[in-house]
Amino acid sequence: MSVSTERLLDIASRVTDPEIPVLTIEDLGILRSVQQDTEGTVHVTITPTYSGCPAMDAITEDLGIAFREEGFEKVRVNLVLSPAWTTDWMTESGKAKLEEYGIAPPTGKGHRGPVTLGLAVKCPRCHSLNTKELSRFGSTSCKAFYSCKDCLEPFDYFKVLS
Repeated sequence: MSVSTERLLDIASRVTDPEIPVLTIEDLGILRSVQQDTEGTVHVTITPTYSGCPAMDAITEDLGIAFREEGFEKVRVNLVLSPAWTTDWMTESGKAKLEEYGIAPPTGKGHRGPVTLGLAVKCPRCHSLNTKELSRFGSTSCKAFYSCKDCLEPFDYFKVLS
């Protein structure tokens, strides 16, 4: 049974991130490719947000379930670390979903080399730029923990990674 790449991408892109369930793996930018070989095995390539990301096992299992529910019995998920994931791969829709969920999305583009300018992080609740980093690492390594000095609410910020 050979199906179109678009159909396979549609199935894979519905899988959500277990840590941030409002984001799909497509929104997050970790879904790299999907294809079916001549023997019917579906090959899905994903890149973790960082090499030790604990969500990869759950995402791999969820991809298998999603494809089996659509009639594909043979699914192989490949984790690729190079090139390394960057927040530049996140979709604009995904960034908007993050903000609606209460997590400040990454701002700007990934960079190489030293950072010489610190930018304010906008509060996802009241949109104030009067915020403060409380911890470089939040609920997961890819997020930092901030608080808003205006509305006094704490929030996660999805760090710009390149």
